[in-house]
Amino acid sequence: MTAGAVSAQTLALPQPQNVLQLSANSTVEVQQDQLSMTLSTSRDAADAATVQTQLKTALDAALAEARKNAQPGQMDVRTGNFHLSPRRNRDGTLTGWQGTAELVLEGRDFPRIAQTAGRISTLTIRNIGFSLSREQQAKAEAEAQGVAIDNFKQRADELAKRFGFSGYTLREVSVNANLGAPFQPRIMAMEAKAASSDAPVPVEAGKATVMVNVSGSVQLK
Repeated sequence: MTAGAVSAQTLALPQPQNVLQLSANSTVEVQQDQLSMTLSTSRDAADAATVQTQLKTALDAALAEARKNAQPGQMDVRTGNFHLSPRRNRDGTLTGWQGTAELVLEGRDFPRIAQTAGRISTLTIRNIGFSLSREQQAKAEAEAQGVAIDNFKQRADELAKRFGFSGYTLREVSVNANLGAPFQPRIMAMEAKAASSDAPVPVEAGKATVMVNVSGSVQLK
Protein backbone atom coordinates (compact mmCIF):
# COMPACT_ATOMS: atom_id res chain seq x y z
CA MET A 1 0.00 0.00 0.00
CA THR A 2 1.42 3.39 -0.98
CA ALA A 3 1.97 6.25 1.45
CA GLY A 4 -0.73 8.30 -0.33
CA ALA A 5 -3.34 5.56 0.17
CA VAL A 6 -2.44 5.25 3.86
CA SER A 7 -2.75 9.02 4.31
CA ALA A 8 -6.17 9.05 2.61
CA GLN A 9 -7.42 6.27 4.88
CA THR A 10 -6.10 8.07 7.95
CA LEU A 11 -7.91 11.32 7.02
CA ALA A 12 -11.21 9.65 6.13
CA LEU A 13 -13.96 10.86 8.49
CA PRO A 14 -16.98 8.81 9.49
CA GLN A 15 -20.31 9.89 8.08
CA PRO A 16 -22.27 11.98 10.61
CA GLN A 17 -25.21 10.22 12.20
CA ASN A 18 -28.26 11.49 14.06
CA VAL A 19 -27.75 14.98 12.72
CA LEU A 20 -30.82 17.18 12.37
CA GLN A 21 -31.14 20.19 10.07
CA LEU A 22 -33.62 22.86 11.13
CA SER A 23 -34.41 26.56 11.06
CA ALA A 24 -36.48 29.11 12.96
CA ASN A 25 -37.66 32.63 12.23
CA SER A 26 -38.79 35.72 14.05
CA THR A 27 -40.34 38.92 12.69
CA VAL A 28 -40.56 42.26 14.47
CA GLU A 29 -42.78 45.08 13.19
CA VAL A 30 -41.31 48.49 13.94
CA GLN A 31 -42.29 52.11 13.30
CA GLN A 32 -40.22 53.88 10.69
CA ASP A 33 -38.35 56.75 12.31
CA GLN A 34 -36.37 58.26 9.43
CA LEU A 35 -37.87 60.69 6.90
CA SER A 36 -36.24 61.73 3.64
CA MET A 37 -37.85 64.48 1.60
CA THR A 38 -36.49 65.47 -1.81
CA LEU A 39 -37.38 68.87 -3.27
CA SER A 40 -36.51 69.84 -6.82
CA THR A 41 -36.97 72.35 -9.59
CA SER A 42 -36.51 72.34 -13.36
CA ARG A 43 -35.46 75.13 -15.69
CA ASP A 44 -34.95 75.49 -19.43
CA ALA A 45 -33.46 78.23 -21.56
CA ALA A 46 -31.67 78.83 -24.82
CA ASP A 47 -28.19 78.48 -23.30
CA ALA A 48 -26.65 76.34 -20.56
CA ALA A 49 -25.30 79.28 -18.56
CA THR A 50 -28.78 80.73 -18.07
CA VAL A 51 -30.18 77.39 -16.93
CA GLN A 52 -27.30 76.90 -14.52
CA THR A 53 -27.71 80.39 -13.06
CA GLN A 54 -31.45 79.94 -12.58
CA LEU A 55 -31.00 76.58 -10.89
CA LYS A 56 -28.25 77.91 -8.64
CA THR A 57 -30.41 80.87 -7.59
CA ALA A 58 -33.34 78.63 -6.72
CA LEU A 59 -31.12 76.16 -4.87
CA ASP A 60 -29.26 78.85 -2.92
CA ALA A 61 -32.55 80.32 -1.70
CA ALA A 62 -33.81 76.88 -0.65
CA LEU A 63 -30.56 76.11 1.16
CA ALA A 64 -30.66 79.39 3.04
CA GLU A 65 -34.18 78.63 4.28
CA ALA A 66 -33.43 74.99 5.13
CA ARG A 67 -30.25 75.76 7.05
CA LYS A 68 -32.21 77.90 9.51
CA ASN A 69 -33.74 74.75 10.99
CA ALA A 70 -30.97 72.24 10.33
CA GLN A 71 -29.93 70.11 13.30
CA PRO A 72 -27.67 67.05 13.09
CA GLY A 73 -29.65 63.83 13.21
CA GLN A 74 -32.95 65.66 13.50
CA MET A 75 -32.86 67.38 10.12
CA ASP A 76 -29.80 67.15 7.92
CA VAL A 77 -29.65 69.21 4.75
CA ARG A 78 -27.80 68.25 1.60
CA THR A 79 -27.96 68.94 -2.10
CA GLY A 80 -29.07 66.18 -4.45
CA ASN A 81 -28.68 65.87 -8.20
CA PHE A 82 -27.70 68.94 -10.21
CA HIS A 83 -28.04 68.09 -13.87
CA LEU A 84 -27.89 69.95 -17.20
CA SER A 85 -28.66 68.43 -20.59
CA PRO A 86 -29.15 69.72 -24.16
CA ARG A 87 -32.60 69.82 -25.69
CA ARG A 88 -32.84 68.80 -29.33
CA ASN A 89 -35.59 68.56 -31.91
CA ARG A 90 -36.39 65.54 -34.07
CA ASP A 91 -33.61 66.46 -36.50
CA GLY A 92 -31.04 66.48 -33.72
CA THR A 93 -30.62 70.24 -33.84
CA LEU A 94 -29.82 71.90 -30.53
CA THR A 95 -32.79 74.03 -29.48
CA GLY A 96 -31.85 74.84 -25.90
CA TRP A 97 -30.84 73.50 -22.52
CA GLN A 98 -32.72 72.08 -19.58
CA GLY A 99 -31.72 71.13 -16.07
CA THR A 100 -32.84 70.08 -12.62
CA ALA A 101 -31.59 70.71 -9.09
CA GLU A 102 -32.47 68.89 -5.89
CA LEU A 103 -32.36 69.53 -2.17
CA VAL A 104 -32.72 66.70 0.36
CA LEU A 105 -34.04 67.08 3.91
CA GLU A 106 -33.67 64.01 6.08
CA GLY A 107 -33.75 63.05 9.73
CA ARG A 108 -35.91 61.96 12.64
CA ASP A 109 -37.75 65.19 13.38
CA PHE A 110 -40.76 64.83 11.08
CA PRO A 111 -42.47 68.12 12.06
CA ARG A 112 -39.24 70.09 11.58
CA ILE A 113 -38.69 68.61 8.12
CA ALA A 114 -42.33 69.07 7.10
CA GLN A 115 -42.42 72.69 8.26
CA THR A 116 -39.15 73.50 6.54
CA ALA A 117 -40.31 71.97 3.26
CA GLY A 118 -43.48 74.04 3.47
CA ARG A 119 -41.47 77.26 3.79
CA ILE A 120 -39.30 76.64 0.73
CA SER A 121 -40.88 78.42 -2.22
CA THR A 122 -38.24 77.96 -4.92
CA LEU A 123 -38.46 74.15 -5.00
CA THR A 124 -41.36 71.69 -4.98
CA ILE A 125 -41.58 68.26 -3.39
CA ARG A 126 -40.50 65.47 -5.68
CA ASN A 127 -40.32 62.48 -3.37
CA ILE A 128 -40.99 61.45 0.22
CA GLY A 129 -39.57 58.29 1.72
CA PHE A 130 -39.47 56.65 5.14
CA SER A 131 -36.95 54.21 6.56
CA LEU A 132 -35.43 52.92 9.77
CA SER A 133 -32.49 54.61 11.43
CA ARG A 134 -29.48 52.44 12.15
CA GLU A 135 -30.28 52.51 15.84
CA GLN A 136 -33.90 51.50 15.31
CA GLN A 137 -32.98 48.71 12.93
CA ALA A 138 -30.25 47.40 15.24
CA LYS A 139 -32.68 47.39 18.17
CA ALA A 140 -35.31 45.54 16.15
CA GLU A 141 -32.76 43.03 14.86
CA ALA A 142 -31.55 42.32 18.41
CA GLU A 143 -35.12 41.71 19.54
CA ALA A 144 -35.95 39.47 16.58
CA GLN A 145 -32.64 37.63 16.90
CA GLY A 146 -33.26 36.77 20.54
CA VAL A 147 -36.71 35.37 19.75
CA ALA A 148 -35.44 33.45 16.70
CA ILE A 149 -32.64 31.83 18.71
CA ASP A 150 -35.07 30.84 21.47
CA ASN A 151 -37.39 29.38 18.83
CA PHE A 152 -34.51 27.44 17.30
CA LYS A 153 -33.47 25.99 20.66
CA GLN A 154 -37.04 25.12 21.59
CA ARG A 155 -37.69 23.44 18.27
CA ALA A 156 -34.41 21.51 18.44
CA ASP A 157 -35.26 20.27 21.93
CA GLU A 158 -38.78 19.23 20.94
CA LEU A 159 -37.62 17.42 17.80
CA ALA A 160 -34.85 15.64 19.68
CA LYS A 161 -37.36 14.24 22.17
CA ARG A 162 -39.79 13.25 19.42
CA PHE A 163 -37.03 11.26 17.77
CA GLY A 164 -36.35 9.49 21.05
CA PHE A 165 -33.26 11.40 22.15
CA SER A 166 -32.71 13.17 25.46
CA GLY A 167 -31.23 16.32 23.99
CA TYR A 168 -28.83 17.78 21.44
CA THR A 169 -25.63 19.72 20.92
CA LEU A 170 -25.08 22.40 18.31
CA ARG A 171 -22.99 21.51 15.29
CA GLU A 172 -23.26 24.66 13.21
CA VAL A 173 -25.60 27.62 13.07
CA SER A 174 -26.06 30.78 11.02
CA VAL A 175 -28.03 33.90 11.86
CA ASN A 176 -29.30 36.16 9.07
CA ALA A 177 -31.31 39.35 9.32
CA ASN A 178 -33.09 41.28 6.59
CA LEU A 179 -35.40 44.23 6.33
CA GLY A 180 -38.79 43.43 4.84
CA ALA A 181 -40.75 45.68 2.51
CA PRO A 182 -42.21 48.64 4.43
CA PHE A 183 -45.91 49.21 4.75
CA GLN A 184 -47.11 51.97 2.46
CA PRO A 185 -47.18 55.28 4.35
CA ARG A 186 -49.97 57.76 3.94
CA ILE A 187 -48.74 60.91 2.23
CA MET A 188 -50.68 64.00 1.18
CA ALA A 189 -47.66 66.06 0.26
CA MET A 190 -48.54 67.30 -3.20
CA GLU A 191 -52.05 68.43 -2.24
CA ALA A 192 -50.73 70.26 0.81
CA LYS A 193 -48.01 71.98 -1.14
CA ALA A 194 -50.49 73.23 -3.68
CA ALA A 195 -52.94 74.42 -1.07
CA SER A 196 -50.50 76.56 0.90
CA SER A 197 -46.88 77.14 0.01
CA ASP A 198 -45.78 77.84 3.58
CA ALA A 199 -47.90 75.22 5.38
CA PRO A 200 -46.26 72.14 6.91
CA VAL A 201 -46.40 69.10 4.65
CA PRO A 202 -48.62 66.41 6.28
CA VAL A 203 -46.71 63.13 6.45
CA GLU A 204 -47.31 59.93 8.35
CA ALA A 205 -44.78 57.12 8.50
CA GLY A 206 -45.69 53.50 8.10
CA LYS A 207 -44.06 50.44 9.60
CA ALA A 208 -41.34 48.08 8.46
CA THR A 209 -40.61 44.48 9.34
CA VAL A 210 -37.25 43.17 10.48
CA MET A 211 -36.86 39.42 10.00
CA VAL A 212 -34.20 37.15 11.48
CA ASN A 213 -33.62 33.55 10.40
CA VAL A 214 -31.61 31.09 12.47
CA SER A 215 -30.67 27.88 10.67
CA GLY A 216 -28.18 25.11 11.23
CA SER A 217 -27.68 21.56 12.37
CA VAL A 218 -27.67 19.82 15.74
CA GLN A 219 -26.29 16.54 16.91
CA LEU A 220 -28.94 14.44 18.62
CA LYS A 221 -27.77 12.63 21.72
